Amino acid sequence: MLIAHTPTTIFAPIGPYAQAIEATSVRRLLFISGTMGLEPDGALSQGFEAQAHRVWSNIDATLKAAGMNHRNLAKLTIWLAHRDDWRLGAEIRQRYLGDHKVAMSVVQAGLVNPDWLIEVDAIAVE
Repeated sequence: MLIAHTPTTIFAPIGPYAQAIEATSVRRLLFISGTMGLEPDGALSQGFEAQAHRVWSNIDATLKAAGMNHRNLAKLTIWLAHRDDWRLGAEIRQRYLGDHKVAMSVVQAGLVNPDWLIEVDAIAVE
């Protein structure tokens, strides 16, 4: 079970996430490596929006392969090549996560391949 903690003694989240996620009874941990907007054949989706959708589709497929779903996600780290993409990235992320809250960090970074516009790694618990 995942419990969101947002203490009233610190700043409120600036988006749909929690300050902390507590996993109260963990049977399994799933660590998902950095996931890019690559299609199943290895081709790179074109443009930020397409890459972001592909990232979340890839994460969903990885969760499903482990017998989990997005409600098992506890922690995300999101790297963006361009700061200006954070708002659209957040909108796309919430289409996949819905009302599920996670602990999360979003960082602007130079990704290994300059054509990659977003990369996400995740930790899921059951």
